[in-house]
Amino acid sequence: MKYTSAEAAKLLRSLNEEQYALKQKESISSTFVAAVGEDLESARPAYDYKDMQNKLIQLEAKIRSVKHSINKFNLEHIVPGFDMTIDQILVYIPQLTERKQKLSMMRSRLPKQRENTSSFRGTPIIEYEYTNYDVEEAEKDYKWVSDELAKAQTALDVMNSSETMEIEI
Repeated sequence: MKYTSAEAAKLLRSLNEEQYALKQKESISSTFVAAVGEDLESARPAYDYKDMQNKLIQLEAKIRSVKHSINKFNLEHIVPGFDMTIDQILVYIPQLTERKQKLSMMRSRLPKQRENTSSFRGTPIIEYEYTNYDVEEAEKDYKWVSDELAKAQTALDVMNSSETMEIEI
């Protein structure tokens, strides 16, 4: 069946939630506690070991298939406007985000900024911190990184909602 990347991610999330629910059910029904003298059969929860293992194995196989298809899709598809595959853009976006945060701080600095006043032998010492770079250059780089990040996120969103992949489950 054909899925967009966004649909495949939703399918994967649904399968993982189903697996989690089954594991929880197994956890609470695979063992039980009964009081001394209590009828064990009336205290025993419904649990079929073989059936539960088969359901979990089938779900694991579906999850593997979906993850493999997503990984293959991400390795093979080039993001328009970028000379990168989806898996590369998924690394590039956090790199741009980190650079944007750093440049945001750098662009907001003053070229010369007064530091805390300290004293030496009772004489006040006034210290200044100086930027060792061009603040305007940091501002330009910040603008470029912000634009590049927005462009990359938009291009990835378009890919995730328009390109399809084949998933056999």
